[in-house]
Amino acid sequence: MTENESIIIRPRRLRRTPAIRDMVRETTLSVKDFIAPLFVKPGKGKKDPISSMPGQYQFSVDTLVKEAGELWELGIPSVILFGLPDQKDATGSRSWAEDGIVQQAVSAIKDRLPEMVVITDVCLCEYTDHGHCGVIVNGEVDNNATLELLARQAVSYARAGTDFVAPSDMMDGRVAVIRKALDAEKYFNTGILSYAIKYDSAFYGPFREAADSAPQFGDRAGYQMDPANAIEALKEAELDLEEGADIIMVKPAIPYLDIIARVREVSLVPLAAYNVSGEYAMVKAAEMNGWIDGKRAMMEMLISIKRAGADLILTYFAKEAAGHLNP
Repeated sequence: MTENESIIIRPRRLRRTPAIRDMVRETTLSVKDFIAPLFVKPGKGKKDPISSMPGQYQFSVDTLVKEAGELWELGIPSVILFGLPDQKDATGSRSWAEDGIVQQAVSAIKDRLPEMVVITDVCLCEYTDHGHCGVIVNGEVDNNATLELLARQAVSYARAGTDFVAPSDMMDGRVAVIRKALDAEKYFNTGILSYAIKYDSAFYGPFREAADSAPQFGDRAGYQMDPANAIEALKEAELDLEEGADIIMVKPAIPYLDIIARVREVSLVPLAAYNVSGEYAMVKAAEMNGWIDGKRAMMEMLISIKRAGADLILTYFAKEAAGHLNP
């Protein structure tokens, strides 16, 4: 080597073979990271396709239990349940009924798969005839009037056997009220996975078809977060942690990877991220049109969420991704 020659630094040495790439990989995905969202409706033997989410279904309780069993066999440890009630009203009263559809599903899963971690979404939007996440007073969602109903819903799910309740409504103070209500009924071991940071996003459209939860007037910008705000996300996370959340979550995931990373830096509890319906539907639509490699896009999307700092990923890809991750 002459005096004027320099050494070329070659990072490519660590990318040369699949075995080397596996050996030095910084971020890894596991089926244990996944929480699978499932939709449950009244009836028997039902597995109705969701048109905007190819590969996803609305299940009756019996077929839901079968689906949960298949997820468990793949190594996926947890599901989160969303209910389509048999009737709706102004207060969403079927959400806390002892014979409610989610209550039935929780009990059925726990009877068949007692070790599976069951999470239940706590919100009124699927159960109200107006489609909003709380009680309407003078044309607006009333925060304080809604809290009591959310607590009632959470206690009902705990009574059915859920492991975690997951408030997604974005009412102020809901975590503290729910924690107090659970403890008052001696459900000390029922955890709270809080949708601490939930943005007013365009990526929820397919979910609103799946859960029949579109608002009948106005929008949810008055209680969900402004997509332009990041510091506010840290405040929301801090408040929910102070109120007793066991796990906090960022929703959606892909447009908010920066938020996941920032919250990860300050949170001392597990952090979840919701890979939402619109993110799933975009990949599926592009795949069906031959525009992208759907498998690669799916896995790249999931690894990016994990790389940003999420410990847990709620994703409609859970079952499909497990098929690629398992040996």
